[in-house]
Amino acid sequence: MLDMGFIHDIRKIIAVLPKNRQTLMFSATFSIEIRNLAKKMVRNPVEISVTPRNTEVKAIDHWICPVDKKRKTGLLVHLIKEHEWKRVLVFSRTKHGANRLTRNLEKKGITALAIHGNKSQNARTKALAAFKDGSVRILVATDIAARGLDIDQLPHVVNFDLPNVPEDYVHRIGRTGRAGAKGQAISLVSADEFKQLSDIEYLLNKVLTRKVIGGFEPVNDVPATRMDRRPSSRPKKPKTGHRDGQHSGKDRQARKTGTGRGRSKK
Repeated sequence: MLDMGFIHDIRKIIAVLPKNRQTLMFSATFSIEIRNLAKKMVRNPVEISVTPRNTEVKAIDHWICPVDKKRKTGLLVHLIKEHEWKRVLVFSRTKHGANRLTRNLEKKGITALAIHGNKSQNARTKALAAFKDGSVRILVATDIAARGLDIDQLPHVVNFDLPNVPEDYVHRIGRTGRAGAKGQAISLVSADEFKQLSDIEYLLNKVLTRKVIGGFEPVNDVPATRMDRRPSSRPKKPKTGHRDGQHSGKDRQARKTGTGRGRSKK
């Protein structure tokens, strides 16, 4: 709720609550920003974590597919048909992107529905029900619409777009691999998403396995992440002018009198 823009509503509710009360907060992921925000609303909190903060589930096999942006849809269709995936939750970064991807999947004969912030609650409920009963094969969702989704036996999650917030990656892939079941999470990554990928791998403290799919080799490759995060050492600028950095007497006189390059004589 804090992360979804309801902070003002929550403050109004808190304002009319008794000062002496017990407040409990629950979250699948807890970014530093939300943690600091939450501390302003609770007093002397006790934190209970069932797993280490922002870590991926061990039951999930997650990897990335480097691919050019314009070929993402084609690659997704290929993966669905090639591996005969029956139930896939696909994450899109935007509402328009979710709608567009849904239309493109339908054109390829793959049943799909989208859920996002522009959909009514009734439309979201119907889409989720159709996905759960198997009448719809693919559910395309944005991060906000997918909050709190609990889908039994969800074998595959696909990140069509990488999230801008790395903690959201952990939240996304956590939709699969539940209740002791195995799950797969595949991210379709283009070269312009290098920063998002780097942030995710830094958060996980590991470089994700890359699998290039035949026929979808990217023209623009995705660079490897520098896990040490140290700034690259830049070579010193070569000194101009006289050898060994020595200046002639004329140069020294120009600096002294202020009549060097770029300054007019008076």
